[in-house]
Amino acid sequence: MYITIEGIDTAGKSTQIQRLKEHFKDAVITKEPGATDAGKEIREIVLSAKTKSKKAEFLLFLADRAEHIKEVIEPNLDKMIISDRSVVSGVAYALTQGEISETAILHLNRFATGGLYPQKVFLLSLTKEELEFRLSQKKLDGIELRGVAYLLAIQQKLIEAAGLLNLELIIIDATKNIDAITQEIVTNIKQEEAEK
Repeated sequence: MYITIEGIDTAGKSTQIQRLKEHFKDAVITKEPGATDAGKEIREIVLSAKTKSKKAEFLLFLADRAEHIKEVIEPNLDKMIISDRSVVSGVAYALTQGEISETAILHLNRFATGGLYPQKVFLLSLTKEELEFRLSQKKLDGIELRGVAYLLAIQQKLIEAAGLLNLELIIIDATKNIDAITQEIVTNIKQEEAEK
């Protein structure tokens, strides 16, 4: 099963993925962008905010995604794959930029992934107040510096993106206790596995 943990920065994706490793010891843990050698370089370019063109940024993410699918996802489809972000984030960020049509975004992502999408999307959702607090506690990267309103718009677009891609979306309150969030994700995955 290929699942993705989605959410805006500071939502707790990394924490939950560390927890899930303990529950699914044989799982392949990966991320977008930056899971491959080429992806690491692409991630650095994007996070440095060097690109002035939003289209260039979008295409960099697509390049990373194509490499990720080829190098990590396809070879491991017989295993549990847990990804920190996926095509869902790619579509959501592109929709927020507003420079590329929805149709083009969907077609280009289908091209990059070969139509290979996560089977489940877990979205860790934050309130405005909690997001403001969490951002105040850390050094901000290029994306986070775009501000609270931008990140909350992304969060809404993550929900929209999962719908456009026709993916199963499970929204989890990211302000809940860390253990409770982990348990909710694990229970959902195990139910799915039991039904197969």
